Amino acid sequence: MEKVVKMLEPQMHEVVRQFKHDLDSEVPLIRKVGEYVLSSGGKRMRPMLVILTSMLSGYKGDKHIGVASVVEFIHTATLLHDDVVDAAVIRRGSESANRVWGNEASVLVGDFLFAKSFSIMVRAGSLPILQALSDATTKMAEGEVLQLISTCDLDLSEEKYMRVVREKTAVLIAAACQCGGILGEVTPEQEQALHDFGLDLGIAFQFMDDALDYVADEAEFGKACGHDLEEGKMTLPLIETLRHCSSTERDMVEEIIEAEEISPDGLERVRNLINRYNGIEYTRIRATAMVERAKKYLQVFAPCEARDALETVADYVVSRAK
Repeated sequence: MEKVVKMLEPQMHEVVRQFKHDLDSEVPLIRKVGEYVLSSGGKRMRPMLVILTSMLSGYKGDKHIGVASVVEFIHTATLLHDDVVDAAVIRRGSESANRVWGNEASVLVGDFLFAKSFSIMVRAGSLPILQALSDATTKMAEGEVLQLISTCDLDLSEEKYMRVVREKTAVLIAAACQCGGILGEVTPEQEQALHDFGLDLGIAFQFMDDALDYVADEAEFGKACGHDLEEGKMTLPLIETLRHCSSTERDMVEEIIEAEEISPDGLERVRNLINRYNGIEYTRIRATAMVERAKKYLQVFAPCEARDALETVADYVVSRAK
């Protein structure tokens, strides 16, 4: 993965420069909050995927930088809103924006980023890209609401959870990949393949997030361990565990998850149960299967450096520790 990051370093530098330029506002707090989230790190996978898929598609212009920046704008807006909804205090190892500036500022700056994203897209003048990203943004909002109404639902099926993951996380990654194909004016079959590659990759990415929430070191992962459980989120390791555990064990989980505050002992008991029923291993297996299927979509393109890099990014998704 480090080789891919190095390869894309000049383009990613331009994406960050464009992002900061697009943060321009007469209200200083907007730039301050936006740059704070931007500087908090992360691999910036979504803009990387825009660049790599545009390279794979044979695009030779410079519009991919602006599109990559817009995708990161949208993603940053969702991070700001998510941290408010989740009452998060840590984001990528630092204090979350809502912890620093408050919920009101985080929500309003997130709103600015969403609105500015569409303003930029309209000025760019590509209706297909506007369509792809606006459709993704609509689905993401639906996914957030679906996750909200699924809180503490111990009967949530894997199929229903897949819909939450697809709409909350994967659709933006799919749109990012699709936009690279749109810029390169690929065939409809190739554009669909890029979209489907991104969708499966996004699902795998979220599955690994689900697993890491229970097992990763907090300093490396960048957020509190067990935060999903504390928020009552039904994620794949727990869904798999509840599918196999006894009724007594299920009652224990229900009691822990519905408590006003989950104690370290309660978290540890749930983690032990997940390990007993191989919830983490099952999640990793499902994520790996999604990645392998995703890579097959790339076969409609001839082998090249960009395709190899996309496969590397895909493999990184299931090997990452944060």
